Amino acid sequence: MKKLGFLLLGVVSTLFNIKAQNKNIIASRNYPQGYFRNPLNIAMDASGTFAELRSTHFHGGDDYRTQQKIGLPLHAAAEGFVSRVRVQIGGGGNAVYIDHPNGYTTAYLHMDSFNVQLTQIVRAEQYKQQRFDVDITLSPDQVKLTKGQFIGNAGNTGGSGGPHLHFEIRDTKTQHPLNPQLFGLRFADKFNPTINSVMIYELNDKLFNEFTPRKTLAVKSIGAGRYSLTQATPIPVSGKFGLGINTIDRHRAGGFQNGVYSIELFVDGQVISSVVFEELDFNTTRAIHSYIDYPHWKRTKAKVQKSFKDPGNPLEIFKTLTNNGVIELTENKVYNVKYVVKDVAGNCSELDFKVANNSIAAKAAVPLKGKMLEYNTNHTFSTESIKLEIPNGVLYDNLDFVYEEATQLPNAYSALHKVHNTLTPLFSSYSLSIKPTNLPPLLESKALIASTDGGAEGGKFEKGWVIVNTRNFGNFYVAVDTIAPTITPRNLVNGKNVATQSKIDFTISDNFSGIQSFNGYIDDKWVLMEYDSKNRHLWHRFDPSLSKGEHIFKLIVKDWKDNERVYEARFTK
Repeated sequence: MKKLGFLLLGVVSTLFNIKAQNKNIIASRNYPQGYFRNPLNIAMDASGTFAELRSTHFHGGDDYRTQQKIGLPLHAAAEGFVSRVRVQIGGGGNAVYIDHPNGYTTAYLHMDSFNVQLTQIVRAEQYKQQRFDVDITLSPDQVKLTKGQFIGNAGNTGGSGGPHLHFEIRDTKTQHPLNPQLFGLRFADKFNPTINSVMIYELNDKLFNEFTPRKTLAVKSIGAGRYSLTQATPIPVSGKFGLGINTIDRHRAGGFQNGVYSIELFVDGQVISSVVFEELDFNTTRAIHSYIDYPHWKRTKAKVQKSFKDPGNPLEIFKTLTNNGVIELTENKVYNVKYVVKDVAGNCSELDFKVANNSIAAKAAVPLKGKMLEYNTNHTFSTESIKLEIPNGVLYDNLDFVYEEATQLPNAYSALHKVHNTLTPLFSSYSLSIKPTNLPPLLESKALIASTDGGAEGGKFEKGWVIVNTRNFGNFYVAVDTIAPTITPRNLVNGKNVATQSKIDFTISDNFSGIQSFNGYIDDKWVLMEYDSKNRHLWHRFDPSLSKGEHIFKLIVKDWKDNERVYEARFTK
């Protein structure tokens, strides 16, 4: 057997039975080709792709451009039945989910409107619950569809940044989203992925954090799909180290920056790490913060995809992983390193470089600055004025936890509590309690925890403490919110004749804790108010059955501290 010359301790392999339909890419199953159709009647053109790196998650589907238009018709990608229809504030906005007999589900998000049958179902539920945002599960015999049947129109609702269709294909049983292009719904793509840079990390310490020594290695293109480092000499390494890569894919010159499909790392021909974006899990997609170099991204906005895995990272995108991707060379010689990056079309880019090992020069671990919190253990931390309860599963790695109490800020009702720092990502939430100082009893119900980095965190007053569940570290203090939201009418004044209007429009906003609810009434009867949070736009479409004559409209808007604003106006229809 050939001696590889580096440690293979702790090999973790999650390789599946590989059945590659395309000989150039890795896939764990065979996908039906030609079963699903393009849900639009125009050529497929991508503005975003599956597993693209977003700020808080991996992108769960493909974004289809709609020629910058709202209202293009959408069609069922295959026969099936509508299993779910949803109206969400932010997120996917108006969405339809179709279950198909072959075991897959397609999802259509950010729709402008539903077809007549679905609109009736949604409206009935909204009036039943007396709320705008609803999530409805349908029975298999309620709304059956044939392939290509009209389901509604594409739009820009929810958290969309512009008109487009977000399209997903999920495994119905697990609801895991799968790469839609594996089903043959491919975008034209003849461009190799772009490799922008490589990062090298010294990993001799017991934990990875913002203090881990790291160095960016500049790269250059040396031909179609071929890259090398700008540095010609081997990169010196010692002890344990890891690598990361900054890479994107484009479908055309000057096009959108999309995600790649796979990243493989080899040392002397031995696979160290292989990441494949074939399938995701919505329950773990937030762990993108562990997959990328989070401190580097917070500082620079550059997303480096680490080829080593934090011990508490729950993602299952690593299909092969040797020693968690941590490399420890055993011979003082030069080793060959190769990155192979592919898109889902099989276009490939490769980066080759060399590292020179000197095991004698390995650096010692950095001494701890605070209290060591192990990632796989429950932790509590408390003083007279602050309490933290951090369950197992919140941390991605062991944490050198640092806390400091600082001078109280103006208009605050507690000291400023510096809970570690904002360069450490968290997977799930922990309980944060702060004891307020000089908080009048009349303001207890208005108290919340705020951050100097992100504004209101929320929370409520209980037994002398203000308590919140948060996914962030940072600088926290107790504040109060006593100011009601604002309501600004766009096309309604008291006494107006609205006979020529189809709707009435408002702008609503809140200064601190955020909008909790909005309710509209005509002649004391609840009416549907529709809401686009990104534009702070709130509106009511008049029902054709509304009688002629004078009516009274009332709008009540509350924030999360139950501060309430009421707007009233008489109008004539």
